[in-house]
This record gives sequence, C-alpha cells and structure tokens, in this order.
Amino acid sequence: MRQDSILEKLSQIQNQLSENTDKPLPFQEASEYLNISKSYLYKLTYSRKIIHYKPNGKKLYFKRSDLEAWLLRNRVKTADEIEQEAIDYVVKKKGV
Repeated sequence: MRQDSILEKLSQIQNQLSENTDKPLPFQEASEYLNISKSYLYKLTYSRKIIHYKPNGKKLYFKRSDLEAWLLRNRVKTADEIEQEAIDYVVKKKGV
C-alpha cells in the first residue's frame, strides 16, 4: 500500500511539473529563470529583443519556451565544426 501511495504522489508531481511549463511566467519569475537583473529584462522588453506579453497593457508575462529560445540563440560553433567548414570550403573551391 505504501508503494502505491508513493507512485501516486510521484504521478501528481509529474503532472504539476508538465502543467507549469505552459504557465506564463510573471516578470519577477522570468528574471529569476533567466538569472538576469530585472532592469536588464525590462531593457530587453523595451527594446523588443525578447518576446513578451502584456495582456492588459501593464504587467509583463513570458512563455518559458520563448525564454529558452532566447537563451539558446547565437550558438557558438566548436573548433571541429569550424575546421570542417574550412575543409569543405577549400574542397568546394578546388572543384569549381
């Protein structure tokens, strides 16, 4: 009986976690999630460099998926990727 109770509780926690990923984040929570200051987040919203929502024209809200996309922009290539691109470029130029 104890194991059933633990599994049920675990299932409830998993459901809550999956529900919370779709829940809009208020300004303060978005700032904490991104680990940036509130003033910098405000600057990003003011300059329209990060996707945000203002349902009533005052409070700012964010989708977690938009914040994650913003965090993962400007990917830096590895040295191996750059080297392979250079090799591909030289091979292509010789073939022309």
